[in-house]
Amino acid sequence: MSNAFFKVPATKNEPVLSYAPGSPEKKAVKAALAALKAETIDIPMYIGGEEVTTNDKVAMYPPHETSHLLGHFNKGDSTHVHAAIDAASAAKADWEGMPWQDRAAIFLKAADLLAGPYRAKMNAATMLGQSKNIFQAEIDAVAELCDFFRFNVQYMTEIYEHQPGSAPGIWNRLEYRALEGFIFAITPFNFTSIAGNLPGAPALMGNTVIWKPAETQIYSAKVIMEVLAEAGLPAGVINLIYVDGPMAGDIVFSHRDFAGLHFTGSTGVFQHLWSTIGKNINKYRSYPRIVGETGGKDFVVAHPSSDPKAVAVALIRGAFEFQGQKCSAASRAYLPKGLWDEIEKYLLEDIASIKIGTPEDFTNFVNAVIDERAFDKISGYIASAKKDSQATVIAGGTYDKSEGYFIAPTIITTTNPHYLTMEEEIFGPVLTIYIYEDDQFEETLKIVDETSPYALTGAIFSNDRAATLLASKRLKNAAGNFYINDKPTGAVVGQQPFGGARGSGTNDKAGSILNLFRWVSPRTIKETFVSSKDYRYPFMNEE
Repeated sequence: MSNAFFKVPATKNEPVLSYAPGSPEKKAVKAALAALKAETIDIPMYIGGEEVTTNDKVAMYPPHETSHLLGHFNKGDSTHVHAAIDAASAAKADWEGMPWQDRAAIFLKAADLLAGPYRAKMNAATMLGQSKNIFQAEIDAVAELCDFFRFNVQYMTEIYEHQPGSAPGIWNRLEYRALEGFIFAITPFNFTSIAGNLPGAPALMGNTVIWKPAETQIYSAKVIMEVLAEAGLPAGVINLIYVDGPMAGDIVFSHRDFAGLHFTGSTGVFQHLWSTIGKNINKYRSYPRIVGETGGKDFVVAHPSSDPKAVAVALIRGAFEFQGQKCSAASRAYLPKGLWDEIEKYLLEDIASIKIGTPEDFTNFVNAVIDERAFDKISGYIASAKKDSQATVIAGGTYDKSEGYFIAPTIITTTNPHYLTMEEEIFGPVLTIYIYEDDQFEETLKIVDETSPYALTGAIFSNDRAATLLASKRLKNAAGNFYINDKPTGAVVGQQPFGGARGSGTNDKAGSILNLFRWVSPRTIKETFVSSKDYRYPFMNEE
């Protein structure tokens, strides 16, 4: 039993290591890469603490080296969805009843394991399975996931500390119950940290979870489960299954005990899931919590007062890091005519210096896109732009999938601010630029706001404070994460809570206390110390 008010360790962001030549971390990750490539692994599902295999083995290959077999994962069917629900239900009472400090200790230990003995392996698995260079892997799969685990513990204690006032003779209390049922977490390929946080955040708050990852992230998902198991997470709290989405949805969203959806993925899929949940609303024990972060068509606007070099660097990094496969990636830019020649010069110089290839070569800035489907979609946009009179490909525009799914960083300029690649999410290394007349800044802001159905991230570059203020006001609802004189990517847990509205999701801000509030159901408790013994009130007496 608890007999003290415990304080969790002070929380700070996990440092991002440099991986400089000769550094111990560089040697460690290279050794981990070699070790992983030397073995062919069979990845089970994890249901109720058991490793579950099937006869349906699906091969896994690095996106940048499609001839190399990493191993297989065991694909499940409807029986495994039902088994995961049963396991989550069976684990629920004990997990929710565990003292909060013990749940906290598990996730704090997981963070320290990740930052320490699992650091190289987690980075290497993300590099190989998702084709991330070491810097992109380090800030995602290690630093950000550590931050999620540690900061979520801090936020949990802040939630529990929030208590109501009490009148004399009364003690009012709030307790924060886990949701009544199980959580379904659907995670994307592009961020290992998101894959860990979407099941992890609800679990920390006492919920049990069924986790369905993207098939192209399963290779690193296995390492997350290894970390959580070593940290002491009880069996059945998080159940990891590899099944077809529609089949899983049919079962999960028809179940009486479905209590919440934690989702990151496409807007279309999220809207379909929401619609399905709505149609089934009469089946559920409680109204499910629906939390989603979906697409983005993220913008950079430069004012004529901005620094051309700063704008160019932000566009290169914002558009092409991790091959533009970020919901927050800069994919449309609005640049003033008076600065365009200088910005273009810097962009072309940087593009010419970028190396493309395997993340195992640390000199490569750009690696492969995730799979053939993505390659075909992205290259299709580029091929179309090459034929369109409204568009000009000024850099890149080449692609090759003979050895891996490589697409060169591509810059398109257009005379039409509503050109296809200015409006549709591409999710690849393609940046489209519209050049506006210097005196049309305010009108351009209106175009930025009305062009896209999304509202995830955006940036304004300006050295004129009045222009910065104007952009901030006019674009108030165009981005849930708004950047001033910086690229629109790279949100840090505890510093820039992440999420957008409109077509970009529910804006429940992963990496903040706001997200954790969604995974609890408060109960108000009023205790009266001396109960009334007479139903009559004073107003009933007459003089």
